[in-house]
Amino acid sequence: MIRPWGVRRMQPVRILFVDDERNIVVMMSTILRLHGYHVTAAETVNEALTQITSAQFDVLISDLNIGHPGDSFTVVSAMRRTQPTCITLILTGYPGFDSALEAIRSQVDDYLIKPTAIPTLIDLIEQKLQNPKPGTVAPRKRLSEILRENTFLITQRTLKAMKSHPLLKALPLSDEQRIEHVPHILEELAAMLDSAAADPTDELQNVEVWGIKRHQQEYTIPLLATRVRLMECAIHDVIHENLLSLNLSYFMFDLKRLNNSLGMQLEHTLQAFVDTEHPAALERHRPARPM
Repeated sequence: MIRPWGVRRMQPVRILFVDDERNIVVMMSTILRLHGYHVTAAETVNEALTQITSAQFDVLISDLNIGHPGDSFTVVSAMRRTQPTCITLILTGYPGFDSALEAIRSQVDDYLIKPTAIPTLIDLIEQKLQNPKPGTVAPRKRLSEILRENTFLITQRTLKAMKSHPLLKALPLSDEQRIEHVPHILEELAAMLDSAAADPTDELQNVEVWGIKRHQQEYTIPLLATRVRLMECAIHDVIHENLLSLNLSYFMFDLKRLNNSLGMQLEHTLQAFVDTEHPAALERHRPARPM
């Protein structure tokens, strides 16, 4: 049996290796075992999460993309939360993935660009094991903080997506007109997440005004839905990139409220849009005057 650079241990180092390519899983697991490590393999995020909650590990080695781009963030987040002293290493074949690498640099112990030379990987594992880290402080950020910190990024990504859509980009609008309400919507979403109000409609303001404005800007109902979908995609992408800094205790609760609020905003905007097209409908929705 090959020992990692001559190191002898009473107990083998326990490694969780995560990759969605079976050939890589088999090859790397075999190589790591030959170097004296005890290896558990997982090929999906769910498999990895199951292992994290049922066994103890000294090292996590995960591909950056497990099925979907950046899925390893979910795995790393779970490991940092449940086993804070575990060494976390990321393998990525995308050195140009700037946003992901920035999160990796600040949140995991190290990363390697694929294909990685085996001696380099073994040397990195041993180096990290010889310098054990203190327990990692659990992430503290709520979803509302992520939205506020990334308002500009979400807005710019929404604009880029709108200008790439063949029908949305055909609307005779300036860049400012396309995204004029996005920062305000994000602030209202953040305020809703910070609020104790059970009904997200309590925090929504001006959606009727937005619906009327969209009608004036020559949107159609399908394009309104597309516009919201593109903004929602930008929001979710930023959330995914910031998973490592989120307080997972509140994450699912906040995400459910966020998605519910986005749906309610769309409903109210569409209602105002329809009422603008059909004044008679607007009269029907107005409350009756007291006699």
